[in-house]
Amino acid sequence: MQTIKGPGIFLAQFLGDTPPFDTLESICRWAKDLGFKGIQIPTWATNYFDLQKAAESQTYADDVKGMINEIGLEITELSTHLQGQLVAVHPAYDQLFDGFAPAQYHNNPKARTEWAVQQLKYAAQASRNLGLDAHATFSGALLWHTVYPWPQRPQGLVDTGFTELARRWRPILDVFDEHGVDVCYEIHPGEDLHDGVSYERFLEKVDNHPRACLLYDPSHFVLQCLDYLAYIDHYHERIKMFHVKDAEFNPTGKQGVYGGYSGWVERAGRFRSLGDGQVDFKAIFSKLTAYDFKGWAVMEWECALKHPEDGAREGAVFINDHIIRVTEKTFDDFAGGKADEESNKRLLGLG
Repeated sequence: MQTIKGPGIFLAQFLGDTPPFDTLESICRWAKDLGFKGIQIPTWATNYFDLQKAAESQTYADDVKGMINEIGLEITELSTHLQGQLVAVHPAYDQLFDGFAPAQYHNNPKARTEWAVQQLKYAAQASRNLGLDAHATFSGALLWHTVYPWPQRPQGLVDTGFTELARRWRPILDVFDEHGVDVCYEIHPGEDLHDGVSYERFLEKVDNHPRACLLYDPSHFVLQCLDYLAYIDHYHERIKMFHVKDAEFNPTGKQGVYGGYSGWVERAGRFRSLGDGQVDFKAIFSKLTAYDFKGWAVMEWECALKHPEDGAREGAVFINDHIIRVTEKTFDDFAGGKADEESNKRLLGLG
């Protein structure tokens, strides 16, 4: 076993136009002052980080990494959540998702997808240049509008959808494999990979590709009423990243999982700051530690109620308090004795 690294923080929800959130250097200093040890960088924020340049210039990658290290932080991973979403978009969502791409690709789904695929390939090379071995993204979705089987799904529709999703992702996974980096899909509502069953459908279609891995975020499973601890037992070998995010689910006589089109504050299921929700993080950290998880514990803040700066300040302490420093000996070592094969046989009555 080894001690989980952390605390880390995903910067996406904290970027802004005013100090200390307006540049990569200043937001890193802010994170360091709160007690974080690592940052996860969203690559769509080009004024903070140039993904293409990090892929094509080892010097630029070294400069960014050096600046962050000098502050006293490490880069945990890069993220292409928005670009990954655009690898597969059903036409019903074209207008909504156009905002995830530069303006020149709006109203042009084919060009938008080509841009997104290239972004992922840049991310593979940039990760390698930065010395990273895992990458965060979304799968995109072709089938999400059919997630509830009414009207009845035509026979073969799901298989066709996952075949196409795999066809789009297989070349990307191969590029990541060439660079020695795992693609960690965040299993998330709105994606075709939104639970264990859908992930397994995809995994089968990509021939169990060794780079088709997982970003574990229990908050999404609370909102789906999925057993997020058993999930670790099923998929721990594929879990390479960990978002520490809390959530709560409080169904009523009027509202359940689907939420009645309510806003986040009014929903039965909503994200909360660490410690304010229902996730059993003690059990999660124990399971991941026992399974020898080698990655970072990275806070993602999306609370419907609390101010983000308060959530970040409390989150650094929360994660630090939950990381288990692994033991190098067993508690009953003091009572043990030396053993050899002959004495073991005698104890078993074999000689």
